[in-house]
Amino acid sequence: MSAVGHRASRHRTEIMADRHTGYFQHHNALVESPNIGRDTRVWAFAHVLPGAVIGKDCNVCDHVFIENDVVVGDRVTVKCGVQLWDGIRLEDNVFIGPNATFTNDSFPRSKHYPEAFEQTIVRRGASIGANATILGGVTIGEGALVGAGSVVTKDVPAYAVVVGNPARVTKYLSSPEQDGVSRTTSVEDCRIVELPKIPNEKGNLTFVEGGRHIPFDIRRVYYLYDVPGGEMRGGHAHRELEQLLVAMSGSFDVVLDDGREKKTVTLNRSYFGLYVPRMIWRELVNFSSGSVCMVLASEFYDEADYYRDYSEFLSAVETIG
Repeated sequence: MSAVGHRASRHRTEIMADRHTGYFQHHNALVESPNIGRDTRVWAFAHVLPGAVIGKDCNVCDHVFIENDVVVGDRVTVKCGVQLWDGIRLEDNVFIGPNATFTNDSFPRSKHYPEAFEQTIVRRGASIGANATILGGVTIGEGALVGAGSVVTKDVPAYAVVVGNPARVTKYLSSPEQDGVSRTTSVEDCRIVELPKIPNEKGNLTFVEGGRHIPFDIRRVYYLYDVPGGEMRGGHAHRELEQLLVAMSGSFDVVLDDGREKKTVTLNRSYFGLYVPRMIWRELVNFSSGSVCMVLASEFYDEADYYRDYSEFLSAVETIG
């Protein structure tokens, strides 16, 4: 048989295997797991152990090693030279760049094994750049981006961009579109932002930089104080405006409502902020004595941006949704 004929025959064999299993496996790949989703592609010299679970429409590139206790979601890309060890969980639409390194044991010793390996989770839509190192036990938040070569030593917030060694938040991304369809805003888009805290024996310092620590430029700052016991502030939503709420002193609760579900967040630390995107109804309640709420806003005051009537807000949510 000619070289061309041999290649054509081998190609036909691979296509037949694809029809039989539902996924593509390069003839130089070793796939021992029966749990591989449809339309997934496993390329040359990749090795998948028997216990691994890989979703549909994934791309597992050359020289990837996937251990037993690994779960990979749908539409995940794992570039060349990546090892996924026991305890790794990759949710849907995750991208892992070439030679990114995961760990699962904080104190490794040869021939000594922990009772359980640390679990590392990469949430939906997150991306990890080339040569980044992810320490065991951390969670990379939804839509987050880890810069190339960064060393991640602690959890990464949703939609944060982190770079450096150790990796630090440089900015936040707006919530991305999912699968080409814009998502309606939900209470799940509201999140706690940990602000920088510089300790000093003479007093701590915290600062906020628009576009870096929060996903918008700051146009307006105001604060609420001397709120009588039992009073409620807020009671509105914004068409476009985004906010960060910080308890500068004392504590209070923020009731968040997207028209479908509600959740309550307690703010009681001056270095924690609550990010509230557009189209979220918010109410501030349970103010402690002497509490101060600082609000950083993405726009100047504009009464036309407010929904002050809850039924009108609900009608707008139904129209958008």
